[in-house]
Amino acid sequence: MFCHLRPVRRLCLEKICPHWFLSSRTLSGAEAINALRPFYFAVHPDFFGQHPREREVNENSLKRLSVYLENLQKPGFKSLKPTQLTFYVRETEQNSSEGQEPFSTSGFRAVKFTLHTRDLLSTVLYILNSCSLSVEHIQSSNTNVRPQPLKEAKRMPDRPIKWDKSYYHFTGFKDPHEDPEQVSRMETTLTSWLDNNGKSAVKKLKNSLPLRKELDRLKDDLSHQLQLSDIRWQRSWGVAHRCSQLQSLGRLAQQNLETLKNAKGCTIVFTDRSGMSAVGHVMLGTMDVHHHWTKLFERLPSYFDLQRRLMLLEDQISYLLGGIQVVYIEELQPVLTLEEYYSLLDVFHNRLLKNRVPFHPRSLRGLQMILNSDRYAPSLHELGHFNIPSLCDPANLHWFILTKAQQARDNMKRKEELKVIENELIQASTKKFSLEKFYKEPSVSSIQMVDCCKRLLEQSLPYLQGMHLCISHFYSVMQDGDLCIPWNWKDGEAIK
Repeated sequence: MFCHLRPVRRLCLEKICPHWFLSSRTLSGAEAINALRPFYFAVHPDFFGQHPREREVNENSLKRLSVYLENLQKPGFKSLKPTQLTFYVRETEQNSSEGQEPFSTSGFRAVKFTLHTRDLLSTVLYILNSCSLSVEHIQSSNTNVRPQPLKEAKRMPDRPIKWDKSYYHFTGFKDPHEDPEQVSRMETTLTSWLDNNGKSAVKKLKNSLPLRKELDRLKDDLSHQLQLSDIRWQRSWGVAHRCSQLQSLGRLAQQNLETLKNAKGCTIVFTDRSGMSAVGHVMLGTMDVHHHWTKLFERLPSYFDLQRRLMLLEDQISYLLGGIQVVYIEELQPVLTLEEYYSLLDVFHNRLLKNRVPFHPRSLRGLQMILNSDRYAPSLHELGHFNIPSLCDPANLHWFILTKAQQARDNMKRKEELKVIENELIQASTKKFSLEKFYKEPSVSSIQMVDCCKRLLEQSLPYLQGMHLCISHFYSVMQDGDLCIPWNWKDGEAIK
């Protein structure tokens, strides 16, 4: 039986959150991942080797959770679609208290909850509380948190929690009961992790090869039949799931080929909802039935008309702002439909028309800006583009862009230089280790990828030959054999 744990919005915040939470609502992406380590330890698929169904559920839910956390970190997000997740949680001393959903004879229980949060800290707290895991380590690791007086700390445990040694080995936390030198020797390193997981990854990759070939065939056949530009997936679904989605689209093409040909020249993306994305990709919701997909393909001509109007609106905004280019960066912005993005542009354009700003024509050519829906002040991203709120004051915007224009050009130049170095290092790493595929998660920056590759090239790693390697934020062997390693992996002494 699932344990339904949904947020109750009418509850007073003080009743569901620790007192210290109210004094600090900020958490970086790296801090969020660190704070969720007890959760990852409790649900990680590697601990469900004897239970393939539960392992697959956790793998898929972790992928969806990763995307949710990534979207929370994107500048300008307004709200995220409620995301329902199911995890099988392993029994630990920490979550085996009375009053919780009973564990099965296999030592785990199913937990089902819906995320509808607006920031990383509340998301992390909600996940940990849903799984009956402690949140005390977040308080101790967040320097912005100010603990309340002792009289208010009513929920402290009667005795300290003593974790199993495997917990410290997996999460990287220090065991206070161990000798420091011994803990250092036991700390997970890249070579030790590959030694322990390399054979398993090779076996999974070998077993997935027939399905990978079938996936390539299905993708090529559909791309040719419908004359598509590309077929993509927004999430890291397994190969079997991707094949199933392409087969479903193939059956629809057999039934209604002429309608599906409306997508000629488009990119199809399998994702959570159907529609057209802000950049013009055809989004097919994987939970939708063929009827919904058919209706979408029938409406594509009207979407193309809206897309033309959107591009015209971007040009008009660019003209009013001295030639700066309006762009939509998928990796850094929330996933918006074409209608949502057009509405955002339209609001901003109307504000510019009412409050004309005196930019010299073409004075800002070569610069870029992204538009977001929050109410904060404009900012300059380290990659060189401007983050512009749709409701910002045009006069303040004028001053900010003019004072930051040269810095923006310098940042863009550094970005291009860094991208060249990153691509060269990726190619060098792929060649040295004879990798079949080498890629990174969108949340890994170019700076992080460059640092990772430079250190990789100094190593001798025979286990990587012929493998699929993904640079991420944690260690994992995916269900189809892809190896995920953190960009700041350790070898010998810890990397700070």
